[in-house]
Amino acid sequence: MKAFGRARVSDFLDDAVVYRNLRPLDPALPALAEVHAEVGLPAGVVPRKSTPAYAAVIVRILRAARPALKRVLFLGDTRLNDGRAFANICAAGEWPGLAFIGAERPGEAAAHEVERLSAYARLYAANRWAALDAFDAWRADQDFPVDEDTAVLIDLDKTTLGARGRNDHVIDRVRVEAAFQTARALLGDDFAPRLFEAAYHSLNRVEFHPFTTDNQDYLVYLCLILGSEVFTLDELMDGIRSGAIPSFEGFLAEVSRRAAALSPALREMHQQVAARVAAGDPTPFKAFRRNEYRATAARMGQLEVEAPVEQKLAEEIVLTREVQTQALAWRAEGALLFGLSDKPDEASVPATEQAAQGAQPIHRIETDVVGE
Repeated sequence: MKAFGRARVSDFLDDAVVYRNLRPLDPALPALAEVHAEVGLPAGVVPRKSTPAYAAVIVRILRAARPALKRVLFLGDTRLNDGRAFANICAAGEWPGLAFIGAERPGEAAAHEVERLSAYARLYAANRWAALDAFDAWRADQDFPVDEDTAVLIDLDKTTLGARGRNDHVIDRVRVEAAFQTARALLGDDFAPRLFEAAYHSLNRVEFHPFTTDNQDYLVYLCLILGSEVFTLDELMDGIRSGAIPSFEGFLAEVSRRAAALSPALREMHQQVAARVAAGDPTPFKAFRRNEYRATAARMGQLEVEAPVEQKLAEEIVLTREVQTQALAWRAEGALLFGLSDKPDEASVPATEQAAQGAQPIHRIETDVVGE
């Protein structure tokens, strides 16, 4: 593994990036609020990345950027979530597409496999990010050109930044740091780190994803409520497993019934989260996500340029060299490059007062480039 200087994601994507709220950073492109009616979405509803509604919005944005698109390439890191998003986008646009799904698994022999997801979409999964070169050669063998009629969709989190299996643990650590910072600010001397961490790791498992919807806002909220001992972790897990607490919304209602036992700060936090969930906001815990933005920005390019590669991979969120190189090559062929992220805007873009002091969105922050 080598370091290749420093760069920004915006060096190849500019502001052609959309985060969870589906408001492109490029003001020339339409936002969800402008297109929701034509794609059949009620006002105020923000679809998640793996849904057909999300795909419909992305296709509308891409066609606004380049009306004559004929095909799609996709780079991601998860076969299920990214693969589903890719297949949905191909179907919504009626575009043929090829996807590369990467993850570094050094304990395995280098390998890849190809899967047809639909009549439109084929997926190439590999256990090395360096296999992106082989994917591009395979793509050319499929008579699948890259030109001005091609959209290249690039996942940001754990693909472009913090590559899965290589550097993604730093992204996970930053999120936990932000959760702890939020908890300390709310609970003060009553914050019990071990209790909070036990709840976080217990509930951040696939078993509980149907309940948490794999939403970190929900997870951090749950851990704060459990830290107040209004509920115990065992009581919550038993309630989820038995069906007595069938949904996150059901848990919010139960906390409302016990709200008198909460501290004033926690009671206010609960009321804010409950109101935002009721309004359909997928990012209801704003304070946590603002802390996540600050913690993420602080982990990008903070080491000396001469620091060992191993230290950069262990402590920084680095840019994936293989993705950077391939993206630049495809852009040189005339393709439209567009970045996708399901990370909340609040965790990715500075607040107004921060921006006024020079803070930049995550995709515009310089960091080290590492890869093969």
